Parts: sequence; C-alpha cells; structure tokens
Amino acid sequence: MSKTVFMAGGTTGIGAATLQLLLREGSTIHCACRSPERLPASPQIQGLPFDATNPSPVDGLPDKLDGFVYFPGTITLKPFRRLTEDDFLHDYQVNVLGAASLLQQVLPSLLRAEQASIIFFSSVAAQSGLPFHASISAAKAALEGLTRSLAAELAPQIRVNAIAPSLTRTPLADSLVNSTSKLENSARRHPLNRIGDPTEIAHLVHFLLSKESAFMTGQVLRPDGGLSKLRP
Repeated sequence: MSKTVFMAGGTTGIGAATLQLLLREGSTIHCACRSPERLPASPQIQGLPFDATNPSPVDGLPDKLDGFVYFPGTITLKPFRRLTEDDFLHDYQVNVLGAASLLQQVLPSLLRAEQASIIFFSSVAAQSGLPFHASISAAKAALEGLTRSLAAELAPQIRVNAIAPSLTRTPLADSLVNSTSKLENSARRHPLNRIGDPTEIAHLVHFLLSKESAFMTGQVLRPDGGLSKLRP
C-alpha cells in the first residue's frame, strides 16, 4: 500500500508508530506537527510546522492526497467543579477546531484522489461515562459527530471514520501509567486486563487507509480492551 498521506502529528505515540508503518510500505507522508525537526530523516517525509492550538495556513500541499489522519489530542482530567472555560475551549480547539481547520485546507487535494480516506481520533471517554473526563468527553463526542456528518457529505468519493482507543501507552498518557501501581490499576479497568499499544492502533489506521476498508465510512472503531461495552 503505497499512498500519499497527510498526517497531523507523527513524532510520538500512535502517530510515530503509524509513520513508521507507512514508511515501510513506501508511502509518501506530509506530516504537520509542532516539531518537524524531530521527524525521521527520510526522502519520503515532508515535515510542516503546525500547532493545533493556533492553526495557520500550511504550505507545500501536494496536488493529490490519498489519506488524512489527525492525531493531536488532549487528556484533561479534572473534577467537573474545577474545570474552567479555558479547559473546555482548549480541548475543543485541539481536538475539533484544529482538525476542521487543517482538513479544510487539504480537502481539495483529497477530492482529486480516486477515493480518499479521512481518519480522526476520538476516545473511549466519548462512549463511556468516565469520571473526571467531562471536558475531553465533550470534545471527542463533537469529533464523532463531525465524523458522521462529513462521511455523509463527502460520500462516495471520500470515506470518513474515527478511531476511539482506550488508554494507550503514549507520552500523552505517561502520567497515568508512570508507576507499576498506576499501570496495574489501569489494566484492571479493562476486560482484557491491559492497556493499548501504539503499534496496534497504527495497524488500524493502516486498515482504514487501505482498500480493505473500502466499504466502511461513518464508523467509530473502538480498540479499547472491551472497556466501552463489557462489564466483566
């Protein structure tokens, strides 16, 4: 699967794992992120500066894109009474408005492909009622709504899906799993008794970009260890 893919984020976590997977298959990647200098040195990668908190025009877009993947996210965990308006606005900006702004810029290139794929990242928190997740749940639920609306609007030429993982071992989640006791407690909350791995989620991104998922759009896939559906 050799494609031209635009990614937001790609230096850490699931984004970095996806980048490596696509590179091995010979894809060309345009990666917009806060630190393009941290991307691997490869002729297959074009790094572009991008800050989800303050989106700006992106230069150097290719004429045609086969895929768009938006990785930036937040983990704001506070009791509801302590959440501020700025907390809600920050989560919405990074998770929803940043994605919408960037997608509007690259949409003409996606429309020139025979069939393109857009992938957003939600969270298990948008489906399951989890304490202290009010702000991030609200933002990710909005992103799932955006996924379904765009899937209807852009069909049949562009497919739009989302991935909603549970806790995954990434730098963003480090404060939640940075000790043995924290890791064990987090694992026990999941029916599969462990947390996610970035490489596993990267393979799901790969699937949604590929022709193997050509009959799938408007869906939210939930690699969450069973947390959103099962009560062991």
